[in-house]
Amino acid sequence: MKILGIGNAIVDVICKVEDNFIEQNNLTKSTMKLFFDENEFQNLLKNLKIEKTVSGGSVANSIVGISQLGNKAGFIGKISDDEFGSNYEEGLKKENVEYFYSKKKENLPTGTCLILVTPDSERTMCTFLGTAGKINENDVSSEAIKKSDIIFLEGYLWDEGEPKKAFDKAIINANKVAMSLSDLFCVDRHKPHFLNLVKNKLDITFANEQEITSLIEAKNFDEVINFSKQLNKLVVITRGEKGAIAINGESVIENDIQKNLKIVDLTGAGDLFAAGFLHGYINKLSTKECLKKGTEMSSKVIQQIGARL
Repeated sequence: MKILGIGNAIVDVICKVEDNFIEQNNLTKSTMKLFFDENEFQNLLKNLKIEKTVSGGSVANSIVGISQLGNKAGFIGKISDDEFGSNYEEGLKKENVEYFYSKKKENLPTGTCLILVTPDSERTMCTFLGTAGKINENDVSSEAIKKSDIIFLEGYLWDEGEPKKAFDKAIINANKVAMSLSDLFCVDRHKPHFLNLVKNKLDITFANEQEITSLIEAKNFDEVINFSKQLNKLVVITRGEKGAIAINGESVIENDIQKNLKIVDLTGAGDLFAAGFLHGYINKLSTKECLKKGTEMSSKVIQQIGARL
């Protein structure tokens, strides 16, 4: 297999809201809030009109994109044997993604992410991880990992305890490891651990400018470039309107954004950028071509609702 994603198996529930909904519920626009109380989460959900549901999760979105580009791709993520779990599994199979997980009835339900899209196309996420956050080393197939050219992990998955053990097992058995830092709050929660991963364990790091700046506590972007050069590994950074940049040793390659797009929803922009870049990488395209493919994929997804093409 070309690429195997390991991440939180989460059903995306997409809803359109006005800005005042974000304020009234004490949410911070454009970030992801974790909910630990299932009732609190359900109360938020019951007041909303659902636009659509999709088998999501950050890495799962990337893996579907990679599959849609014609690559053999697989995914590992923990679900429960419930309605959302069955929907999740079916959703991946429809996209020709091989799913390396046998579901069973768990204490917690299948994970859910409420994606609130405001009129400015920004998305604010409310996530109840459910059983997805309980992934452990027994859920991760060493055999599937060893048979993959590269594994792709998400920062959202990393947590102390069982998820960390699953993460470590995946990295130890992998041929190559790519990871997305996922989210600014995620970076701030796990800064020393993520810094260790970036420096010592990962072959490819995906981040946006805010995430990588926070990770190394840089004062400006030149510091980010210098840090990345010293790693002698591939660091790929998206910079919003400034485009994207890939740094590998002394090689620094930039790519502009696509202009004049009708932006509808920014959900999945980073996930699909990673999909396009990794498609180029596993098919041995130049770094510039990888950046272009990533930009092309993210440009497509932000002109529609949801994180799937």
